[in-house]
Amino acid sequence: MTRTERRIGVFVCLFTIVLAILDQNIVSAAIVPIVRDLDPVHGVDQVAWLVAAFSLAATVVLPLYGRLCDAWGPKEVFLGTVLTFLIGSVLCGAAQSMGQLIAFRAVQGAGAGGLMSVTMVVIAHLRDPDDDGSRGSGALAGVVGGLGMAVGPLIGGLFAEHGHWRWIFYVNVPLGVLILAGGVLVLRIPRHGGSPHVDLPGAALIGGASAALLLLCDWGGDRYPWSSPAILGLGAATVALLGAFLWWQRRSADPILPPGLFRVPAVRDSFIIQAVVGAALVGSIVFLMVYLQAGRGISAGRAGTFPAFLAGGLALSALAFNRFRWSVRTSMVIGTLCAAAALGGLALTRDDTSFWLIRAELVLLGVGFAQLLGKLIVAVQQAAPRHQLGAATTGIRFFQSLGGAIGAAAFGSLLNAMGTITAGVDAVFAVAALLMLLAGALATRLRTPAPAAARSPAEVPARG
Repeated sequence: MTRTERRIGVFVCLFTIVLAILDQNIVSAAIVPIVRDLDPVHGVDQVAWLVAAFSLAATVVLPLYGRLCDAWGPKEVFLGTVLTFLIGSVLCGAAQSMGQLIAFRAVQGAGAGGLMSVTMVVIAHLRDPDDDGSRGSGALAGVVGGLGMAVGPLIGGLFAEHGHWRWIFYVNVPLGVLILAGGVLVLRIPRHGGSPHVDLPGAALIGGASAALLLLCDWGGDRYPWSSPAILGLGAATVALLGAFLWWQRRSADPILPPGLFRVPAVRDSFIIQAVVGAALVGSIVFLMVYLQAGRGISAGRAGTFPAFLAGGLALSALAFNRFRWSVRTSMVIGTLCAAAALGGLALTRDDTSFWLIRAELVLLGVGFAQLLGKLIVAVQQAAPRHQLGAATTGIRFFQSLGGAIGAAAFGSLLNAMGTITAGVDAVFAVAALLMLLAGALATRLRTPAPAAARSPAEVPARG
């Protein structure tokens, strides 16, 4: 590919990431109008499924997408995920009942699971072989992430306030059509001769284990007691399916999550760090919104402006620090320390704490978050064998989702156990700060090798 074609391809990927982040932030603002419109009597009882259907579908398909990228080529999988997401978006906008919307959100989630992960695989293939990607990826992720986090809640609130919640889903269509057209016309990514076979039994086992774990984390201590038969059954199913998956991966000719990846130190350590970071960050904004509205009594619209300060810190940090040629390890250590300091400050929040102090702490959290976004993906892509690039890249997102689910469940239980909103949120942020310090300590041992494409065959781990 020419340099111009590469730049246009990256531009297409940029719009795809915008689409993904907007969708993550725009829907939550319209849940109340959706329930009021589709089922005002029993709709509130189904909100949990509305959220769970999307997250379950998005998570369980990640390992499958990675293997499909390696087997069939990332361009084909990329176009398929965008098309699936758009079909789900149109169906969601046309839903006439909560049951339909839940089912269609699962379709949308199945496509959304690939919007971020498969897009990063495409970017890795578009990158020049001698480019380690650390500078461009950091600035790109920071600016786009900040834009999506700031604009998403505002657009969602605007549609919800004027009673047009269906446009929260329809707004995806024009941008998605442009992405599809650009992908078809511009992306030219050669295949690397990988096996065309896909490990469907492995995909089913890891998908089942992930679904059981996510339901356990979502329901435990909330819908069902932790000692209830339902939760114990989900725990047993998680262990059994995970054990069967590990057993099968050692015997499969083309494993969906190759065990050999875990023998590469940079890949293994990145998976662990990403899970810890995901657990620490996933609930930060959600629980802050709970505190601002339930603990301090401000309106949902005013509370929705607070994420803009995190987004501003994220975007400005990515632009300001992009000029430095920091290693992935240095960026991770700096990012986790800044995030830990911000979360520690939020843990000291009291009922009379200034809102401007909270906003300043969110800016600092954004500064730290900017140094975390995309950096572990770069580390994994540099360390992984070229023919397993898809599995390694989607593996990062997969472990982030699992870590986030476990963190959300633990934080929710902690919040309920503390008695008051303020005390519960303080405890949540204190634990999140400790998790960030743990991630920083793990990051100090992270060693990033030269890009896989530049290594000799003797340095590249064998398949499986």
